[in-house]
Amino acid sequence: MAYSELIKSIDKVRDYMRQFYVYGFKSRTEYDKKSARSYDNERRRIESWLGEYMRFRQTTEGKNVFLSVDSRSISHNPLYQAFKAKSFTDGDVTFHFYILDLLQDGEGHTAQEILDCFLDCYLCHFETDWQPDLSTVRKKLKEYVALGLLKSEKRGREVVFSRNDSGVSLHGWEQAISFFSEVDPLGVIGSFLLDQLGEIPDHFQFKHHYMLHALDSEILLQLLSAIGENRRVMLTNASVRKDQSTKHLVYPVKIFISTQTGRQYLLCHHYAFRKMIFFRLDYILTVEPKEMEAEPERFSEIWEKFQPHLWGTSGGQGFQVDHLEMTVRYGASEGHIPKRLEREKRNGTVEIIDEHTCRYSVDVYDASELIPWLRTFIGRIVELKCSDQAVVDRFYGDLEKMAAMYGGEG
Repeated sequence: MAYSELIKSIDKVRDYMRQFYVYGFKSRTEYDKKSARSYDNERRRIESWLGEYMRFRQTTEGKNVFLSVDSRSISHNPLYQAFKAKSFTDGDVTFHFYILDLLQDGEGHTAQEILDCFLDCYLCHFETDWQPDLSTVRKKLKEYVALGLLKSEKRGREVVFSRNDSGVSLHGWEQAISFFSEVDPLGVIGSFLLDQLGEIPDHFQFKHHYMLHALDSEILLQLLSAIGENRRVMLTNASVRKDQSTKHLVYPVKIFISTQTGRQYLLCHHYAFRKMIFFRLDYILTVEPKEMEAEPERFSEIWEKFQPHLWGTSGGQGFQVDHLEMTVRYGASEGHIPKRLEREKRNGTVEIIDEHTCRYSVDVYDASELIPWLRTFIGRIVELKCSDQAVVDRFYGDLEKMAAMYGGEG
């Protein structure tokens, strides 16, 4: 099959970009799911969109290609390009121009009238054996109605179609759309709106910009639709360690987005496991809508009981609660420390002991999730206690290793 820059589905491109350019850093010889030709075709396709952001390193296993993007030097997420490269058949192109042309009179026409005009006014001038049928025309008309290019209305017993020329002006919304396209989880929608502007605004730049969520936009949209409809879904989830996928019937409850890593998670009730669990969106391959949930309100009650002891995205061992206390001492000019604890405490509490000392306490499912955050207070912690002693041991053990590495005293 000859190489084409265009695609039919985002799923294949999403998989290749994750396998090679985002998480995998694999070489050509390490990828055995498809043929070498398929790998080369996908690589060239992705390079046609992201060539200026691609780098490589030579290893003993071969050349590893990866993405290298300095978010401070770009204003718009380059990964949105993957959603804008779509292939069309000869019939798609023919239908597009002929249907919009014959509907330019502004009048409404039935699918049968459109087909008759299609055959008598257009195809009759060419030597071709191609004869579209009524079902094909109806399918294309419904697709265009869904895209907003056409509108339909019922006249008597028939449905008539006409052009939808009542476009919405984006004037005055340029800055808002530009900001939305980069910070919203579904910013790809804003990127498409920006393409309609004569000049794409370049107002915003970001020091810390998490762009990889763009690859999960379609999965996120399907999950948000299911949440809005109180609908169960069947997830196909990839296991990186076992190199296989599994299916899970779940009820989606909430979407979580980490402000530290930009990763997105689905919190859902797992019917087989009978408990709340998290799935990373970038590991979800497909989302299949299922029947409506008969008692959606009971999951709101489960969430209310689950949320008070949640720090990150871990339920620990059987949702048993760990109690952690951290006592911090700060100087006279460091009043920002207790303020920061109040701001970042999540489900914990802050107790002021004296003018230079405060204690942070929290009950969480998995206290080990706090370790990266606790490390940011190194030098001020005077006491750390946890019902899970392994958390305390790990915290101070890491300090000892760091001191040994840099030649300090343990």
